[in-house]
Amino acid sequence: MKAYALKRLIAMIPLLLGITIISFGMMHLAPGEPSVVGQAFDPKVSAQDIERLRSFYGLDKPLYVQYFDWLGRLATLDFGNSFSADGRPVLDKIAERLPVTLWINILAMAFILIIAIPIGVVSAVRKDSWLDRSLTVFVFLAFAIPSFWLGLLLMMALGVNMQLLPISGIHDYDWQQMGWLEQQLDLLKHLILPVFVSAIGGLAGMSRFMRTGMLDVIRSEYITTARAMGVSETAIHYRLALKNALLPMITLLGLSIPGLIGGSVIVEQLFSIPGMGLLFFEAVLSRDYPLVMGITVIGAVLTLVGNLIADLAYAWADPRIRQ
Repeated sequence: MKAYALKRLIAMIPLLLGITIISFGMMHLAPGEPSVVGQAFDPKVSAQDIERLRSFYGLDKPLYVQYFDWLGRLATLDFGNSFSADGRPVLDKIAERLPVTLWINILAMAFILIIAIPIGVVSAVRKDSWLDRSLTVFVFLAFAIPSFWLGLLLMMALGVNMQLLPISGIHDYDWQQMGWLEQQLDLLKHLILPVFVSAIGGLAGMSRFMRTGMLDVIRSEYITTARAMGVSETAIHYRLALKNALLPMITLLGLSIPGLIGGSVIVEQLFSIPGMGLLFFEAVLSRDYPLVMGITVIGAVLTLVGNLIADLAYAWADPRIRQ
């Protein structure tokens, strides 16, 4: 197991380098530079001023030189300073926003597992029944609905019309004056809509995978043998089949992390949540290259670590994977 884990860790290094190369190249292919975006409509800024800004940012160097300069700083965990007006270190800005995004993604994943596994099991156990067909229609509708459109509908219905839930931010303006318990309840109310919108697409897909996996296990020979030995259907479904049907879900959890992190950009922008997704959106608009690359690297590392944990868990559950 240790040798398998070490091999997977080593394999992450070239993969991470590949991600940074592609991200760095695509970012610089986008039109506009930080020296131009903020000054394009200012008649007082001359061409010489823009060139001085490009030299200050190091944008006058060849692209490969800029990449290796950035990579050298990254080796010492120096992500550089933001190109924004405050000029703060990139790591400080990410550290402020990352916990919010992580909490939203963790809660969304927990919500997906709690709901998707029972839906998938029930659909498989009662295959082709009216309940199975109803759940199938529900999950496909959930999968087809765009998250931003669903978020807007929920904001209008529950936030504006019924005024049951807040529709922006993560706490009220008087949050500092609240007691500890009131603060937690206020935070919970602000997270309900973002977490639900983040989870609804993954919930649909995960429940379908669970249904398919459960059906495959139920058709296995050892399940047929168990039935022939007189084992009850309840024991077959929830003691024998469920455990093996959950194994593919371990891998899917790791593969779901990139989608959740990527979806944070939409959800946080929609609900004005000060998380890493909103920070990334603002950085892209302002062509803040160090901040964009810092967020990309952090997101890639979180994704790779999530996949590593899923692979190790799968290898632990099925020793054949280690070979």
